[in-house]
Amino acid sequence: RGTEIILHISDDSKEFLEMPLLSQTLEKYCGFFPIEIFLFESGKEADKCINDTQPLWLKKPSECTDEDYKAFYKKVFMDFNDPLFYIHLNVEYPFNLKGILYFPKLSHELQANEGQIKLFNNQVFVADNVKEIIPEFLLLLKGVVDCPDMPLNVSRSFLQNDGYAAKVSAHITKKVADKLCELFKKEREKFNTYWDDINMFIKYGCIRDEKFYEKVKDIMIYKDINSEYITLSDYIGDKDDKTVYYVSDENQQAQYIKMFKEQDKNAVILPAMIDNHFISFVESKEQDIKFMRIDAAVSEELTESVDMTEDDTAKLCEAVKESLSQPDLKIEVKALKDKNIPAIVILNEQSRRMQEIYKSYGQQFAGMSNMFKDEYTFVLNSNNELVNKLNTTDAETKKLLCEHIYDLAMLCNKPLGAEAMTRFVERSNILMSKLV
Repeated sequence: RGTEIILHISDDSKEFLEMPLLSQTLEKYCGFFPIEIFLFESGKEADKCINDTQPLWLKKPSECTDEDYKAFYKKVFMDFNDPLFYIHLNVEYPFNLKGILYFPKLSHELQANEGQIKLFNNQVFVADNVKEIIPEFLLLLKGVVDCPDMPLNVSRSFLQNDGYAAKVSAHITKKVADKLCELFKKEREKFNTYWDDINMFIKYGCIRDEKFYEKVKDIMIYKDINSEYITLSDYIGDKDDKTVYYVSDENQQAQYIKMFKEQDKNAVILPAMIDNHFISFVESKEQDIKFMRIDAAVSEELTESVDMTEDDTAKLCEAVKESLSQPDLKIEVKALKDKNIPAIVILNEQSRRMQEIYKSYGQQFAGMSNMFKDEYTFVLNSNNELVNKLNTTDAETKKLLCEHIYDLAMLCNKPLGAEAMTRFVERSNILMSKLV
């Protein structure tokens, strides 16, 4: 007490002595230092302590209120939105670990930013998102972790390789999994309301860490077309067929959803970019389970026996190919239970997933998409009155109708390109003029 330490700085770094930058640096690295720090400007007196010597993570969870956790979150991360929920880490054996992890509310899938979990050593800030300590999938969260016994090398920001970090990382993963399981079992309604925001963290965690998947696989829930949240066990029940039908775009596939509901069938909603990877991962782990998109299910599940001879079916397919000028187009004739739909287009499930992978990687693999040919199947509905009249119309009208039926079917699969949409609008005007 009473000791003075004088630091000298070179002329080319004097900007670090400016009060705003000096204050900002102290607050970043010593904002929670265990000894009070006062910043004096020459000729003036310090009016208050710049650090909090008793941060929230050092307290016992029983001593903290919900409002305390929210206030700490907003102060540290400058986020005006409340977190969804939090996990208080308070471990004294076999190692000393304290901290708080927050699950933030995301407005969209790609909002999560790097550098949101702050690592401390004895209340001194070390670095953001140190991957040796923080499991990779939890870097999407916000929080603070304090490891007083953490072995750092001379540069302070890098961990020594002694196995300590791996143990801490595994423990954090376990605590997160335990918290999620507890929420699912004790506060299921809350868990359901959180799901839309937290499912990306959990799915990514499952893909990256198999042990985490084993802990949470039974609490993974899916929103279905009836807006209910169900597990895969709820969906499959005691059925021998373990195929899970899913919707990737509720607006684009609204027609198929309507057909499913009319036939008292269910499907789950999987619209996110990560879902394509996640369902492939689940299939690799649960070998009896297969995912199939809802449009493919319509042609397999919601059909009746076709009331046409093989000869008539072949003639219809050839006539449609000729009208569309697509001799290699794969066409099938099925009797869909919904008589109002003239046709649907089905894309092979594996081709669809490859498309989604290319989309998720953006331009990096854009050229590779040309290496694989999309396996589309154009399915005509023999129960539809319009389809049954195709062979009885004149050639010009047949061509217009076939092209229009094809485009309508494609619209339920993906948006039309600019040229195809232009032709679709022009054709619609021609067909309407024929009706008047």
